[in-house]
Amino acid sequence: MFARTITRVPRFYRGLATHANIQGNTSIPAALHLKTGQSFKGRSFGAPCSVFGETVFSTSITSYTESMTDPSYRGQILVFTTPLIGNYGVPHNRTSVDSQDVGVVLESESIQCAGVVVADVAEKYSHHAAAESLAAWCARFNVPGITGVDTRAITRLLRDQGTTQGRLAIGPDASLPPPNPEEYWDPTKENLVAQASTKTPYELNPSGDVKIAVLDFGAKANILRSLVRRGAAVTVLPWDYDFNTIRDKYDGLFLSNGPGDPAHCMPAALHLRRTLREWDRPIFGICMGHQVIGMAAGLDAYRMTFGNRGHNQPVLALASSGSIRAGRVYVTSQNHQYALRLQDPFPEGWEPFFINCNDSSVEGIKSTTESGKKVWGVQFHPESAGGPLDTIEMFTDFLAECRAHKMQLGLKTGDVMGSKQEIPQLAQEVSQPIAAAA
Repeated sequence: MFARTITRVPRFYRGLATHANIQGNTSIPAALHLKTGQSFKGRSFGAPCSVFGETVFSTSITSYTESMTDPSYRGQILVFTTPLIGNYGVPHNRTSVDSQDVGVVLESESIQCAGVVVADVAEKYSHHAAAESLAAWCARFNVPGITGVDTRAITRLLRDQGTTQGRLAIGPDASLPPPNPEEYWDPTKENLVAQASTKTPYELNPSGDVKIAVLDFGAKANILRSLVRRGAAVTVLPWDYDFNTIRDKYDGLFLSNGPGDPAHCMPAALHLRRTLREWDRPIFGICMGHQVIGMAAGLDAYRMTFGNRGHNQPVLALASSGSIRAGRVYVTSQNHQYALRLQDPFPEGWEPFFINCNDSSVEGIKSTTESGKKVWGVQFHPESAGGPLDTIEMFTDFLAECRAHKMQLGLKTGDVMGSKQEIPQLAQEVSQPIAAAA
């Protein structure tokens, strides 16, 4: 009897799920228009405003809050293939800034995507950490959403014809004709990285024993968190900061993820090309950072048909390094529209590291043993948030290489070239530490 009573407790709590109070908003009409000519009618939730954006889909089953706050989704209308979204609400997005955290619970301080498309938005949410509903959260950050549409049909369109520009029309705009083709917003013409990157350098965990500089192309908070929790002192720099002017103060360089077309990041790639030629300390890049490393090495980046977005992308390791073993398949979290082009021969001193098991796209590159360098780039997200943790130890591997190189130089723990760590200053700007990338 007691056992049966205990098993009923979760059902009891489920009955106490919090109402999202979105009935009024869901009576407002909404429409999703694609530049390719298709339109989908539904109901509005979130902010009562219309937006343009690049329409993309994500196959992630959970972690909608982490996806929506990922700066790599900046300017995009995000279609979730999972039918029910919002069932566990949204947590408070504040935490401490210390050796264990970076100021936010999610991936940035605000919602980054332009709009959200779901088949069924939850009218009740239930989670011990929930503070508000998905609809209320979207309204607070002025982000519109549409529900009651066939996301399966939308996803098939985007898979067949590719990611396309779109318009999320809310309220009176929903009854208007679709925009003319020339009216749609083209994200490739804007430097979204410059919008997402920090404007001034800031520091996290200054007492860490190994000093890492991070070029911020739109960094997810969990990247910084993964470095800080492994004992690194992290200095976050603007995306186009010339690291070569301060490089000898650091034990390693990290290049983050970011939104948009990597062609806008060519200034960073040119700076990095000099770093690769003249600097011998470890370098690690993720997503956009991986593409910048590839461009600096002489590889081309190209736009994929619909990209890879989700927490279930299998990649095959082609080489062994640290915790990674050649021949093993790792399940990864991904969010990208562009990739590095596979070519034969590869640039001298470089080799493929991972390849996607579904579409054979390049998922990683690394410096060869013969090059004498310690450089890795991966297209996926080892830090997940959300997603699998198959490759999380790549952060440990990177920092282990930084510490090993530091020991070879004969520096004591906590020293950087024997000098005190200083936060770089930009001309006519004063550095003000902030919790996470905007």
